[in-house]
Amino acid sequence: MAFELPPLPYAHDALADAGMSKETLEFHHDIHHKAYVDNGNNLIKDTEWADKSVEEIVKGTYQSGAVAQSGIFNNASQHWNHTEFWQMMAPKMAMPSEVEKALKEAFGSVDDFKKEFSAAGAGQFGSGWAWLVKDKDGSLKVTKTENGVNPLCFGQTALLGCDVWEHSYYIDFRNKRPVYLQNFLDNLVNWEYVAAKL
Repeated sequence: MAFELPPLPYAHDALADAGMSKETLEFHHDIHHKAYVDNGNNLIKDTEWADKSVEEIVKGTYQSGAVAQSGIFNNASQHWNHTEFWQMMAPKMAMPSEVEKALKEAFGSVDDFKKEFSAAGAGQFGSGWAWLVKDKDGSLKVTKTENGVNPLCFGQTALLGCDVWEHSYYIDFRNKRPVYLQNFLDNLVNWEYVAAKL
């Protein structure tokens, strides 16, 4: 199935007061994400993947490990990652009690979860993502992945993800990735979306 650039679930300036500027979203969504969509569509045309869902393409091309399919994987996975990322953010909202309870049970406290998540994102060398996932056994874990790799590749459910490619934060935070991560957790997470995926 052809990839389509989803509209943002909010206006470009809706997150500005929470630390993600209109300019960042214009570059990140309208240019970077659109490039993954356009490149992905060009690469899957007339291939075995042309009629597959983006999830099937991510899992199939990652597992195959074929060098010829690496471009398909990279663009499909980044399209999936970003489609989720836009949903995972919202103007500042309170954390639902069920999410707070789950984080306390898994990590000891919400603060301990935030420290582990921030450390994963800050410690990811080069480009990649930090994730809160539900593993195959139902447990909650913090993970990090390089480039476009995502939890689908490991049979995990992505509850929360933060893009730590430089284009995600450089306009607003320059090279201060840890500050960007802390602001993301404190001000930008759509906790209702996390709760729905729990």
